[in-house]
Amino acid sequence: MTEEYTKVITGGVSHLQEDFDYTMSELTSLCEANNMQVVDSLTQNLDKIVTATYFGKGKVEELEHLATENDVKIVVINDELSPSQIRNLEEKTKLTVIDRTELILQVFASRAQSKQAKLQVEIAQLQYALPRIHPSGNPLDQQRGGGTTTRGAGETKLELDRRVIRNRITALKKQLEDVDKNIETQSKKRKTNTLPNVALVGYTNAGKSTTMNALLEKSVNDNEDSKVFEKDMLFATLDTSVRNVTLSDNTKFLLSDTVGFVSKLPHNLVDSFKTTLAEAKDADLIIQVVDYSDPNFQKTIDVTESTLKEVGIVNKPTILAFNKTDLTAAEYPTIEGNNIYYSALDGQSIDMLIGLIKENIYKNFHQETFLIPYNKGDITSYILDNLEVVSKEYVDEGTKLELIVNSTEYDKLSDYLI
Repeated sequence: MTEEYTKVITGGVSHLQEDFDYTMSELTSLCEANNMQVVDSLTQNLDKIVTATYFGKGKVEELEHLATENDVKIVVINDELSPSQIRNLEEKTKLTVIDRTELILQVFASRAQSKQAKLQVEIAQLQYALPRIHPSGNPLDQQRGGGTTTRGAGETKLELDRRVIRNRITALKKQLEDVDKNIETQSKKRKTNTLPNVALVGYTNAGKSTTMNALLEKSVNDNEDSKVFEKDMLFATLDTSVRNVTLSDNTKFLLSDTVGFVSKLPHNLVDSFKTTLAEAKDADLIIQVVDYSDPNFQKTIDVTESTLKEVGIVNKPTILAFNKTDLTAAEYPTIEGNNIYYSALDGQSIDMLIGLIKENIYKNFHQETFLIPYNKGDITSYILDNLEVVSKEYVDEGTKLELIVNSTEYDKLSDYLI
């Protein structure tokens, strides 16, 4: 059974954006992620957008003709529009107008799986919808904000709708607070085991989930259930996945895969997803996965860093992981400082990435030798199960162990140091 797509036209005004062509291309990808087929595109070079209708008068008329020619009822605009701009454009063109923010919210709504993600998206949708409900004569007027409210027919109805939305937002925020607390408790429990925390971040579809699954395959405790969902589409998953990685040399660390970013990510959505990105905030090491085959990869790096800064993630040790280098003419796998050029589908690349991870997470670790008396078998068992053992030797006085330990473990075992 073939998937049905809704035909749309995309539209944008350059208004001095250096990366305008790139954002228009990205808009097409977002439409495709929302089961929309872009049949045509209308752009206008203006220093600033027209306050009332976004496009100039001539372009508005051209948009009408394009829609008629292509039998299209929806136009998707490359910027976030004001309520009046949406209203005016819809009245003049008799088209349904969806702006970039609403499109991203629709994509997120279709991808949300966990209770946390669903709450986050619905809050952002309602916050977007609140100023946009209004009485309108447009026959194409539709529900906005995920079908939670209709535009009212009069002022009294309007105020009622707004009150309902505000109450709903308050209730959802309370629910999200409770869910966030539970997730935070789980996160704190993970932190008590002193394992280094490594977080994958980056632009949507850069290959974070593929990289995570490749790293998990190198783990001795790997199984199919531990794999995360991966698919070649924007925002394949919105949920943060955390897995325990144990390598053959007993190196252990927590690995998390976070929600992907995109340019012009709606502020309400960034705010809602702060808790989702908490794993990255608490990480000892961040791996920013970049699609090196994308000609605009530097733009994606800038967007990721800007979004991380917005949620308070700064000055973290970071590996820039340039994925999909196999799709370019560049040599791979190679390492330059804390940058790696690799392919997540290549075993040697993943081995080199693991080496770089270990270099970073063990910067503040000690390699020391400890002698554990035989009557302290519980301590020996803990060490063998949880720490990286370089060598082990049974001597008369007890078990002699050469270990790589962090400062906390070093302090715990200091009485047995030799």
